[in-house]
Amino acid sequence: MKKLKKSLLLCLILTIFMNVIIYFAPIKVSANTTTSEVVIERDSLRILHAKNENEKMENASTTKIVTAICVIENCNLFDEVVIGEESVGIEGSSIYLHVGDERTVEELLFGLMLQSGNDAAHALATFVGGSIEKFARMMNALAIKCGAVNSNFVNPHGLHDDNHYTTAKDLALITCYALKNPVFSKIVSTKKVAFGDRVYLNKNKMLTSFDGADGVKTGFTKHSGRCLVTSATRDKMQLVSVVLNSSNMYECSAELLNKSFNEYSFCEVVKKGEKIGSVDKSNLNKTVILNKGLKIPLRENERENLKIVFKNTHISGNEINIGDLVGELIIYNGEKIIFSSKMYAVNVFDDCVYVQMLFKNFNKLKI
Repeated sequence: MKKLKKSLLLCLILTIFMNVIIYFAPIKVSANTTTSEVVIERDSLRILHAKNENEKMENASTTKIVTAICVIENCNLFDEVVIGEESVGIEGSSIYLHVGDERTVEELLFGLMLQSGNDAAHALATFVGGSIEKFARMMNALAIKCGAVNSNFVNPHGLHDDNHYTTAKDLALITCYALKNPVFSKIVSTKKVAFGDRVYLNKNKMLTSFDGADGVKTGFTKHSGRCLVTSATRDKMQLVSVVLNSSNMYECSAELLNKSFNEYSFCEVVKKGEKIGSVDKSNLNKTVILNKGLKIPLRENERENLKIVFKNTHISGNEINIGDLVGELIIYNGEKIIFSSKMYAVNVFDDCVYVQMLFKNFNKLKI
């Protein structure tokens, strides 16, 4: 009987121990043989091409896209950063900072995005976040705000860590968000810039080799393989492509973007001020109106048989306030959903509410 009790106790301990190991094990990231691709239109976020887009992958220095937009949104470009010892000598690409150097946030951002300085990434992260850990929390919060729910960032430069990963789709969503910031867009489209006698050259060859290219970032480690995020604009339509672990990242990106530009063109499917639905409740009756025209990329054969549906299932309570989630706009081509987006209140009147996809700089925005 004692032997039986000992055996049962041992089994219980082993079970608990194995569960603890499993609980603390890092998320499984795809092996180095997987290639991940996606092409997304910046404003509508419609996916035009996808291959393994939801695979969790390492993404090397394309991480700096997240770093840059976090920094831009949380400090002044002309703030002076005093370089600390911990930011000097970070492995990998560098802008060769020295202890005690004083650089503006703006210069460090150019060094980060053009020459991929890991030392610049560390200096900016500690300046803005106070520590790498706190800044990583800021990065992850921004990712969630962008709808990038399958990512986890633990450092600002993208050097290997088992718990640092994203997906091609997530990275594209974050990039689309970042490109709406004029400071970010200016930096990533710059080919060359000088600060005094210090000159920064952009490593992204797409800026000089691809028609319409205007960003954004390259990346490489032995674990991640070659990674490239590209933005390009033609006929007022800006596309974002992401390729992760692609040995021919430039050729692959160019092919995907050219194909998407050739197959799709921007079409206005809902005009500014057009009624898209209504809110009908016992104490709440309002017409729902689109605040700005909605353009989405469509193939030639998709322009017919479009159906626009507005669902106001998110309304609760007896009033609508600015920033509230009002509902969801869905566009069908036949029976296939080709676009959907949550719609938020930007203006509220007695008989109507004006909505749009994203209400910028509103702290209560529910995403």
